[in-house]
Parts: sequence; structure tokens; C-alpha cells
Amino acid sequence: MAVQPALIWEKEIKRLLHYRDLMPALEKAMGIFSRRDSAELVQPVRCVVPLKKHNGFLGLMPAYMEKDGVLCTKLVSFYKREEGSALPGVTSTVVLLDPETGNAKAIMDGNVITNMRTAAVSAISAKLLMPPEAKVLAILGAGIQALSHYDVFTEMFSFKEVRVWNHRRQKAESFCQSVSGPVSACDSAEEAVRGADVIITVTRCIDPVLFGQWVKPGAHVVAVGACRPDWRELDDTLMKEAVVYVDSKDGAMEESGDIILSGAEMFAELGEVINGTKPALREKTTVFKSLGLAVQDAVSAKLVMDKLKAQANQP
Repeated sequence: MAVQPALIWEKEIKRLLHYRDLMPALEKAMGIFSRRDSAELVQPVRCVVPLKKHNGFLGLMPAYMEKDGVLCTKLVSFYKREEGSALPGVTSTVVLLDPETGNAKAIMDGNVITNMRTAAVSAISAKLLMPPEAKVLAILGAGIQALSHYDVFTEMFSFKEVRVWNHRRQKAESFCQSVSGPVSACDSAEEAVRGADVIITVTRCIDPVLFGQWVKPGAHVVAVGACRPDWRELDDTLMKEAVVYVDSKDGAMEESGDIILSGAEMFAELGEVINGTKPALREKTTVFKSLGLAVQDAVSAKLVMDKLKAQANQP
């Protein structure tokens, strides 16, 4: 008999999920992914269904970790929104299932999981690839992903200066007022990134917003937006001159306009660096193109469930 699945909402996930637990779990998961061992992980490339009437897409992201007994899928909808739209650009739901029966064990708000695991993976890329003693962080974008990235990057690293830019200056200023620390709003993307050691692009742009001529040699760029084959955040100069790392080569060749349209060569998956099979060339200008992996959602959902079970068993 099927058991009614647990419903876990945003507030509860925020209480249970912490970067100190999430980052090592994600590092392990990405290493597993890049080993391509089907006995450890089965994860197809994301299946995408166009929602033409609504200018959006539905992505289906299943993953099965046999050794850990984790079966999970995320349903994520993402839309091409105009800057300033009140509608969300991304919404998601994560379903954790019993691999033996196929019954749903938990249905979770996927937005917090997506925001936190994406930012945590970006921070892992920075830990491996950013220049030593990085002092200046630039964030292009001022939405929810910008905030999650700001939170983990300022928690994990010690930047002396953080610059934020958005198409709407007022939104960048509001972002700066909502957080603590040495953060300032910039009038242009160029002003934000000139001289920055780490640059994060978390925008809704579908055309390049970051240009290689602005980027300091040796900087690390984390490109999170532009998750469709005809969308871009980075120009050809940057993509061709930098050493490009990705979360999934197969996924990038299907979904990343920054990779596909520039013809840039992918040097390595981040998991290969974690596994020690490819080097972290932090002395060079590097780009990490993040598209997101189903296994990242799976281990995040497992962490939430493990925390809930542990609390339920406490006397």
C-alpha cells in the first residue's frame, strides 16, 4: 500500500539545508557523475518540453543513485521573461521516490533546493579555480540566484569588495541594501567586472552581457544563466580565450548557447577536477558554465530527508 508522501515546503527546507553540509555532498556527487559509472549513478540529459504559448520550457531531471538508494526527479519550469517582470523566471518541484516501489516518499519545494545547490556548486568551482587571494567579487544580476550566490560566496570566502550590477539600477541598489558587507551597486556591467577576481553571471539575458575585453587575466567566471542553446551571457572572446569547465559536457553540448554558439572547447567537467583526473588551471582565466545536474537535486533532497528523520528520532 502506498504511503502518503511528505510535503516539505520552502520554510522547512531553509531551516534544514545548510551550505556546510551541502557543499561536501555536492562535491562527492559531481565526482560520481564524472566517473560515468552506471552502477553508481544513472542520469540522462535533461528532457526539455517547450511551452511556446508561455515563452517557456519544462525540464525533467531524473537521477538514480543505486548504492545510496536515492531515486529523485525535479520538474523545473523556466521562462524567457522581460527584465522587470513580476513573474518568476524559474519554478521547480523535487520528488523523492522509493526505488523499490516507485512510490513518492516526499514532494518538496524545489526553488530553495535549486537556488542553494546551484550557488554551492558555483562556490565549489571558485574554491578550485579562482585566483589565490581573490579580493573583488562581481555579480551581474540582482535576483534570487544573485542572493543565494552572495550568501554562499561571502560565507565561504573573504572578499574585500563586492560589486553588483543589474539592468535596473534600482534593483541593484535594493539588493545591496538587503545584504550586509562591503557591497555596492554599479552603473554598468563593465564597471562591475573591471579588475574583479571572480565574476558571477546570474541574469535573464539571452545575448552576451559579459565581454572578454573587460575580464581581468586570471579571473574566474561563473556563468549560471542562459540555459538554452540559443541564449548567451558571455561573448566569443571570453569563451575562446578562457579555459572552460562545465558540470556536464553532454548537457552543455545540448543546452548551453555560450558553448554551442561560440564553438568553445570544453577543457573538463568540474567533477573531473574533483576526482583529480583533470587539473585546476587557476593561473589562467577560467569559465565554469553551470547548467545544473539532477544528481545535485537528488543529494540535496536526501540531505533534507535525512535531517527530518534525525529530528523525528530525537527523544
